[in-house]
Amino acid sequence: MNFTYILLIPLIPLAVFLLLGIFNQKIKPAVSGYIGVGGLTTSAILSFYTAYQYFFVHGKVDGVYQTLVQKTTWMNFTDTLSIDMGVLVDPISVMMLIVVSIVSLMVHIYSRGYMKGDDGYTRFFAFLGLFSFSMFGLVLATNLFQIYIFWELVGVSSYLLIGYYYTKTSAVAAAKKAFIVTRFADLGFLIGIMIIGYYTGTYDFETLNNPEGTAILNWASSSFMGLSVLTWALILIFMGGAGKSAMFPLHIWLPDAMEGPTPVSALIHAATMVVAGVYLVARLFPMYYFVEDGFALNIVAYVGAFSSLFAAIIAITQTDIKRVLAFSTMSQLGYMMLALGVSGYDGHDGVGYMASMFHLFTHAMFKALLFLGAGSVIHAVHSNYLKDMGGLRKYMPITNITFLIAALAISGVFPLSGFWSKDEILVAAFEHNKLIYGVGIFVAGLTAFYMFRLYFGIFWGKETKYEHAPNESPLSMTFPLMVLALITVIGGFIPFSELVTPDKIGFETHINYQVALLSSFVAVFGIVMANMFYKKENDLADKFANAFGPFYKWASDKFYFDEIYMFVTKKILFKRVSAPIAHFDKKYVDGTMEGIGNKTVVLSEKIKGMQSGKLQDYAFAFIAGVVVIALVFIYLWTN
Repeated sequence: MNFTYILLIPLIPLAVFLLLGIFNQKIKPAVSGYIGVGGLTTSAILSFYTAYQYFFVHGKVDGVYQTLVQKTTWMNFTDTLSIDMGVLVDPISVMMLIVVSIVSLMVHIYSRGYMKGDDGYTRFFAFLGLFSFSMFGLVLATNLFQIYIFWELVGVSSYLLIGYYYTKTSAVAAAKKAFIVTRFADLGFLIGIMIIGYYTGTYDFETLNNPEGTAILNWASSSFMGLSVLTWALILIFMGGAGKSAMFPLHIWLPDAMEGPTPVSALIHAATMVVAGVYLVARLFPMYYFVEDGFALNIVAYVGAFSSLFAAIIAITQTDIKRVLAFSTMSQLGYMMLALGVSGYDGHDGVGYMASMFHLFTHAMFKALLFLGAGSVIHAVHSNYLKDMGGLRKYMPITNITFLIAALAISGVFPLSGFWSKDEILVAAFEHNKLIYGVGIFVAGLTAFYMFRLYFGIFWGKETKYEHAPNESPLSMTFPLMVLALITVIGGFIPFSELVTPDKIGFETHINYQVALLSSFVAVFGIVMANMFYKKENDLADKFANAFGPFYKWASDKFYFDEIYMFVTKKILFKRVSAPIAHFDKKYVDGTMEGIGNKTVVLSEKIKGMQSGKLQDYAFAFIAGVVVIALVFIYLWTN
């Protein structure tokens, strides 16, 4: 299979970014929109062609999907350690190409309507191009350093997009917050990369992930504080993934990132930036599974489970519809992480890995649909808050139906895509860890409840009197909603277990009725409860909130983690650590250097007359010196 053309998939968005960025003031807004959409359409077509060629024509040899690599050496460190740049094609990279290209294309099309009339229209499409290039580069990376380079580019791109409204103080603060929090996480990622390179002699994914290779077989060769050095490296790499995927406790940047335009929220929080952490763990899954009997993988499982529960509880209490979806994203990413954490490797034991990737795919579609649907609502009522909405089904029928489909899918209602992927996650948890399975079931019920709280609050609920009657969004905005809704309806029937598995062999899955019936019951129960509370205006929700007393207030305030981080940062790090260090630096380090400088100046003032530049002064000094020397010699001679 000749896949040289795959390089065009990331390079076309890069070309769009450069073209729109350089000629920002010269290209008309309407033209820049067509350029952006045209570029992503081309990348999407190439992505689908690659998927067809890989999965159904050339990728499978003797029943096993092959890992195809094309690379060139970029930088040599030693005879054995180097950094390559290239393209890696395997089941998860091809799957991610499809996810990124579909969502990015839909966001580009949607943005033509949503951003119409905005002063930075062309700049916005340039940033979208840079973000798409970064994500395509990340999923095609052949080694840890290459993925890190694009990882940081994704961070820069998200910073630009979140802070797009740069005259808005809250948007600038949110962009900085996202950038700084993920930088701390990425420090762990970078240290983990360096440890792996030092102890294994390679950064190459193919070598690192080989179960029969030296990197995995010799994991016990070096240890530190009771754990293998490679286990520590994998934990640090997961730290980077946890930051990017907003896992607890590195989640605080996510809700504030809603300050960016709504299409940005769909792009970042649905299918691209936030799933990079899940993709990273999946990319190194053989190492996580085999090194030290999966010690680091257990950490992934429990962090994912706790994050999913933590975010779902907060989502129930939020009134900004984009923040509800942000915490929903965190919760579903936790689902994906816990699925990886409870997965085996061979055959059906790898159902957790398969389910995680399956849910990544289905969630990308219906979460993009939810965010874009929320954008359609915000575009109509000019508010993010549930108190300003209600009864919109009458005015926005397409948005209403597509949003309902997405809400049913994320709730796990049969036969939509979310049912199939979430069911497989619960099956994996049921077979490997009953505690995590219990958390998963409970979160499934919470998800259905808060999603239909959101749906009923927007489209049903109170009959709001609007100053100007809302209208359905234009076709440029509703077309992506309909496409994503269609994928959400049929996506669950993709035979994922035959395409994406940890051992690349594939297996058949069968519905586990015990798990499916229970998960469906809790989903329906959550929807029924939301129906009672929110479909018609009543005081049940207020009574419910009051019944939980302070706990509801804590959840509404996100358990005060922003305040805790600010306290630790300002009162402890800045005041108790940084301030004394700054004082010592200014008074003693700077003082010493300034003192030396000042003494030098004083001494210079006193002796500068010796270098007056006058010939007679130099002649006098010369003759005086000769006389003194002569007198000394005469004295010594006579005595």
